[in-house]
Amino acid sequence: MEMLPFMQSRQLPRHANVMILPCAFVLLIGSGCGETATTKPATTAPSPTTSVPAGPQAPSAAPAGTTVPNSEIVQMEINKAVMVTVELDYGGKPPSIAEAMRDIERRSQPADGQGRTFAILDAYGEPTPDGKLHLSMHVSSEKPGIGSLYFKRTGQQLWQANIAPGSPSTSPLAGKQLKIFLDDGKGGQKILDGSNNPANILGAIVNETKQPVRDVWPDGAEREFTFVYSACGCPVKVMVRRTGETTVRTKDLPVIFPDDPAVAESIRRLMGWVR
Repeated sequence: MEMLPFMQSRQLPRHANVMILPCAFVLLIGSGCGETATTKPATTAPSPTTSVPAGPQAPSAAPAGTTVPNSEIVQMEINKAVMVTVELDYGGKPPSIAEAMRDIERRSQPADGQGRTFAILDAYGEPTPDGKLHLSMHVSSEKPGIGSLYFKRTGQQLWQANIAPGSPSTSPLAGKQLKIFLDDGKGGQKILDGSNNPANILGAIVNETKQPVRDVWPDGAEREFTFVYSACGCPVKVMVRRTGETTVRTKDLPVIFPDDPAVAESIRRLMGWVR
């Protein structure tokens, strides 16, 4: 089935949980996948040569459930994903997830010396009973090299991975396109076609029925939207309600595509979301 594009173009946390999600690129969005590994905190590592600026969901070598020092680099392949979960201590009231993302430094050391090795697709979480911030980040590997995450306030390393090329059949994704799926309210998902350059999402065409979205999405109804824009082909899901000729998010989380602000802005405009 063809995928239709919408866009061309405190202290160191006590532990960091890394859920390995070996998600291959998929045509239909399915549930997540994953092995789980738990890592312990470690000392700050030297800064790689290239930094990935922060914007405004091959398996790990460690078997599921393995505990390894955080100083040991997680092994993964390109076009895969991990869920990095940490608890950040702000020494007071924790900020929002969107605000906390500005305190997470992304560092890349690509094998070819150009660009970035990974991207954060989405982030969510909540304060813990003891006043820390429980934060989960969905990370997608993009090219061979080293990728790491640091908590700016302490300089401590949260996660680090050695990203390998993978098998001969695995190659870096030449380009990414935004794909959007709509929950049909009956447990299924519909692929949306934006090739008609709609003014907003309600004018997009449901690929299976050739109807505009406004004809299949009742006013006032809440629906789940799935966005795909990643090397791993992993979904980012949000809950949305139609309100007349526009839409509103019914939940603030997750923060979507923080490392691809142009994509996040395109989605915001298409959906009619107010900042």
